[in-house]
Amino acid sequence: MTTANNIEHIPVHEYAEKAYLDYSMYVILDRALPHVGDGLKPVQRRIIYAMSELGLKSVSKFKKSARTVGDVLGKFHPHGDMACYEALVLMAQPFSYRYPLIEGQGNFGSPDDPKSFAAMRYTESRLSAYADSLLAELEEGTVDWVPNFDGTLREPALLPARLPNVLLNGTTGIAVGMATDIPPHNLRELVNALIHILDHPDATLAEICHHILGPDYPTEAEIITPKSEIKNIYRTGNGTIRMRAVYIEENDEIIITALPYQVSGAKILEQIAQQMQDKKLPLISDLRDESDHENPTRLVIIPRSNRVDIPALMDHLFATTDLERSYRVNLNMIGLNGRPQVKSLVQILNEWLAYRIATVKRRLQHRLDAINYRLHLLEGLIIVYLNLDEIIRIIRKEDEPKPVLIKRFKLSEEQADAILDTKLRHLAKLEEMQIRREQDHLSKERDEIEKNLHSSARLKKLIRQELITSTEKFGDKRKSLIIERKEAQAMKETEILPTEPITVVLSNKGWVRAAKGHDIDPTSLNYKAGDKFLSSATGRSNQLAVFLDSTGRTYSLPAHTLPSARGQGEPLTGKLNPPPGAEFISVIIGEPETLYVFASDAGYGFIVKLDHLFGKNRAGKTVLSVPHNAKSLMPQLVTDIEKEYLAVVSNIGNLLVFPLNELPILAKGKGNKMISIPTSKVPSREEYVKDIVVVNATQNILIMGEGKPFTLKPNDWKNFIGTRAHRGHKLPRGCRHIEKLKVS
Repeated sequence: MTTANNIEHIPVHEYAEKAYLDYSMYVILDRALPHVGDGLKPVQRRIIYAMSELGLKSVSKFKKSARTVGDVLGKFHPHGDMACYEALVLMAQPFSYRYPLIEGQGNFGSPDDPKSFAAMRYTESRLSAYADSLLAELEEGTVDWVPNFDGTLREPALLPARLPNVLLNGTTGIAVGMATDIPPHNLRELVNALIHILDHPDATLAEICHHILGPDYPTEAEIITPKSEIKNIYRTGNGTIRMRAVYIEENDEIIITALPYQVSGAKILEQIAQQMQDKKLPLISDLRDESDHENPTRLVIIPRSNRVDIPALMDHLFATTDLERSYRVNLNMIGLNGRPQVKSLVQILNEWLAYRIATVKRRLQHRLDAINYRLHLLEGLIIVYLNLDEIIRIIRKEDEPKPVLIKRFKLSEEQADAILDTKLRHLAKLEEMQIRREQDHLSKERDEIEKNLHSSARLKKLIRQELITSTEKFGDKRKSLIIERKEAQAMKETEILPTEPITVVLSNKGWVRAAKGHDIDPTSLNYKAGDKFLSSATGRSNQLAVFLDSTGRTYSLPAHTLPSARGQGEPLTGKLNPPPGAEFISVIIGEPETLYVFASDAGYGFIVKLDHLFGKNRAGKTVLSVPHNAKSLMPQLVTDIEKEYLAVVSNIGNLLVFPLNELPILAKGKGNKMISIPTSKVPSREEYVKDIVVVNATQNILIMGEGKPFTLKPNDWKNFIGTRAHRGHKLPRGCRHIEKLKVS
């Protein structure tokens, strides 16, 4: 509503909604998105136009960039100077633009750091030759002119592009609620596709894709996206393009010769060096950057030895660094209807051709109007030579000769003005002949233009020829080769690490360390006061060490991450989170298919594969279900499940030996009963399993207790063979105080 004081009252939500929508449309239409016609955002268009007004053509001398920025801001684009200068720099960077619109002199940045350009007061710039394709027809009536921001000047609403710049150079931009990511393309491929559409207006995407293979970035890295995906991107206007660096092998070294678009070589080396520093990439011994003016990209990777699988190593680097990178494609632009829309490739090409046809028609009509006007004036000038004396007499005697001339010779005002403006020295017979020749020439040109304007076939032929001429002038070979590759897979940590022999040692108080080699005597190592040796295992440095605690949980740690045996090690509780009261009782390491007997002193057990014990959780993985009041026993290695036996001894001296294959192979659980122990006695711990050992038919069983070990030879312990889950037989009276079982 409006009050008497002309103050309009509007609800806040209505005002905010309108203001936000107005701002959104401004950002979309006048800042962030390119137009399908010339492929430029407003700031880019104004920079190009301002430079042409300054006379900075490709054959002119360079001028300070600050001069251009000043003109752009003062006349057409009242925004930030740095934003304007960055837009200028971007159009001058050959590593950012496929066909640069500006030629720079000075520091305009580098591929490693595109924003390292010098200040505008130091750099100089001028338009490139390619920019002529946007400006050549500007003064030929081809575009609409609109007032600048303060109404004192006029600027072109669009530039009369002779080539589809929106696809040639592409662009990126973020508006409000929408964005654009248009990749660059190859000029020759685009022109071939446009010519095909001129000849076949109903051309399909499949036909277009025979000419346009895919994007063509200003780098020689490979595009590895499958052709079917590229075709789908062109159909929908959305998708992702993947690029991969190019490398060669030279003298057992890896030479990277091309990087993906806008990827820094320094960042690549930093990413690889970080993996080397974290000891996650021991396959590489050194890195070098040998890039120079002759070789803009030459990164050298030196493998540790000539036995390194280079394709596998590079596959790992592609997966873990920016040597392979994805680029979003979103073909969003302002169409001929003035609205933003995500368009398909065929739609873009057809819209641009419609824009080009309209532009050429306007150019031809503008020229035709100029010719007709000139012919009209020439007709008046011919009258001068036919009636020279009479015209001179009228001019000499009449105070107002113009109306007299018009009435006497039936002239138009323009013809009369032209006659009165003619100088005496042009009134020679020779001038009449020149006028006749000019009339003939212009008449022929007029007839040719009229034929083109009234014939769509001739008009298309003219546009085709102009496209071919532009291709001959600016076209070049494709830079980004399209080669389908398999998806890169990072190497597993176990595949990368060196496979050195290693011995993992666990102490009674849960301290762990790893020593190189298998000839280590763990008992001879130095332990902390009150601590001693508990368990050890031999394996390789690229394997996982598995720790078992008294509650039946297992924990996995990469063996190469364990502290060195030169010291006393580190507590496992610093790397793992066992439950309260749990104690680590053993360590095992080996191949994933290795079998072990897992058992509790309650008399239950099973056989498990080592890879079922692996886990990434610091809190461990429950493998062995241990009954209340019981605890897990040390795992026993299984070598041949069909030929070995399991010896089980209780704390009261009962020994039972049974075939190992009577135990099940499980991933986890309580297991099956190994030896019969009265259940009423289990909670009280009066009888329980003291130890177990795996033995084959030729080995002795050593019963360790007080004094000298008691030896049971094969013929002796075979008397204790029975059926699983039975009570077994009593050992001789002198060896019933048992600490441990061993084999020899």
